[in-house]
Amino acid sequence: MIRLLLGILGEEHSGALRRTVALMVARSAAEGLSYALLVPLLRALLADDPARAWLPLGAFAVCVAVTGVLSHLSAVSGFRCGGELSRALHHRLGDRLALLPLGWFTPARVGEVSGLTSRSVMAAMSVPAHRLQPLISAVVVPLSVVAVLFVFEWRLALAALAAVPLVWAAHRWTGRSAAAEDKEQARRSDEVSGRVVEYVRAQPVLRAGNRSGERFRLLDDALTARWRSDRRAALAGVPALLGMSFTVRAAFTAVLALAGALALDGRIGGAETVALLILAARCVDPLLSLAELGAVMRSSRGELTRIQAVLSEPPLPVSGESAVPEGNAVALTDVAFRRGDRTVLDGVSLSVPEGGRLALVGPSGAGKSTVLELVARFHDVDEGTVRIGGADVRDMDEDTLMSRIAVVFQDVYLFTGSIEENVRLARHDASAEQLREAAAAARLDEVVARLPHGWQTQVGEGGTALSGGERQRVSLARALLKDAPVLLLDEATSALDPRNEAGVQEGLEALVRGRTVIMVAHRLHTVRQADTIAFLDEHGRVAEWGGHDELLARDARYAEFWRIATSGAA
Repeated sequence: MIRLLLGILGEEHSGALRRTVALMVARSAAEGLSYALLVPLLRALLADDPARAWLPLGAFAVCVAVTGVLSHLSAVSGFRCGGELSRALHHRLGDRLALLPLGWFTPARVGEVSGLTSRSVMAAMSVPAHRLQPLISAVVVPLSVVAVLFVFEWRLALAALAAVPLVWAAHRWTGRSAAAEDKEQARRSDEVSGRVVEYVRAQPVLRAGNRSGERFRLLDDALTARWRSDRRAALAGVPALLGMSFTVRAAFTAVLALAGALALDGRIGGAETVALLILAARCVDPLLSLAELGAVMRSSRGELTRIQAVLSEPPLPVSGESAVPEGNAVALTDVAFRRGDRTVLDGVSLSVPEGGRLALVGPSGAGKSTVLELVARFHDVDEGTVRIGGADVRDMDEDTLMSRIAVVFQDVYLFTGSIEENVRLARHDASAEQLREAAAAARLDEVVARLPHGWQTQVGEGGTALSGGERQRVSLARALLKDAPVLLLDEATSALDPRNEAGVQEGLEALVRGRTVIMVAHRLHTVRQADTIAFLDEHGRVAEWGGHDELLARDARYAEFWRIATSGAA
């Protein structure tokens, strides 16, 4: 457990944990020594001259005082270490999640990530703060007592020591019998978290179907499965707890019987017998607590293992020396990309000269948005290359790549904060004039002007305080403010009404001038304004490539798409 914690924390944050463990071991050793002093103390008190008890009594008092001081220091250190652990884990998880490819973030990961950043981190934090001291005491105090027994009566010490492997075997059996159930509990808990998020997001659909008052079956099933998993885990732990309790009590009974036999045989005195039995009895409680502590620590270890698994997930590989693009042309060569068993793109080759505009059209699921994601290196290609300015995006560091790209996706996410803060995410150092120009180009200034708090209007979690069109304008203003030479637009005006779309389109025209643009669009005027159009078919292949008039003249897939779109517009 401690090694696992040290590995997760890394050298930067491991010092606090090492100090905490050292203090806890010292505290437990001092407690064990105080119990050891009971032997000479009771021997002196029950002897003919009780006045000799002052020296062991003074030593006992000093040990108790030292134990109290160390208890305070170790408790404070444990809480501080827990806080440091929580902060370090949140930072490390955040840093790692930011480096993982988007393909890692499947819908099933929603509950897992939520559980990691809440339940798992809290479980890890509680180890040094609450759980480590009882565990260390349960191990160190009995070992200290056994060491004292060797000093005063080696036969009792051997009897107590013989029980150690039995107790350890029972403890291991307890852990193994419940390990599988612990893993199942964690999986069910993640599923419940994901279903709760899904239930909240599904409220518009449920209410539109007049089913808001009904129980959500998927969430209900997940909760029921979690309850059954908890019940199985509790039942599975009963035999192990009983076995541990029986082993500890049987070992104490054996030591008690041996002590009685030695006392009756006259090999040890009455005072020593009483003192040694008190010492042996003191071992029972911490050893009995090992079963419960083991279950708690096993659960914490499982959470730590889950955190370590995420921290060990390989990020997108980074080249040792970052390549520097020469220009802003974009080229995809023989690109293949797969999600699981499904081939999304197959042998795609596309090129956009610097300052050119490429429109991607085709049926849903053809991989149009995936092309944008590969250019931005949200994923790595399975085959082929993606280049910007002649440099492979895999050879460019993140700062170099992202400084050249501005992205506007169809699904806009805004962070909790003001409109201004969300726009400034693109450039924190932008001037007020640059901010206003970007807002005017995206027609965001109209939104800001009619809101009571203007730029300081809070957008809510995910931007829920704004309409879909208003969120899209914030996203467009953000891209405009970044002023990157390569633009990736995925249905950039899809959430705008026709009147405002025309205004935003004017701003986009000013933005794209002189820049390399790859756009996914179904709007007719957007497609026609592209220099080149690529039609991707349902198999993720480039079926056609050329200018608008040229593709219409071929009267193939693109022409059919155009006729359908034109008739729909009519």
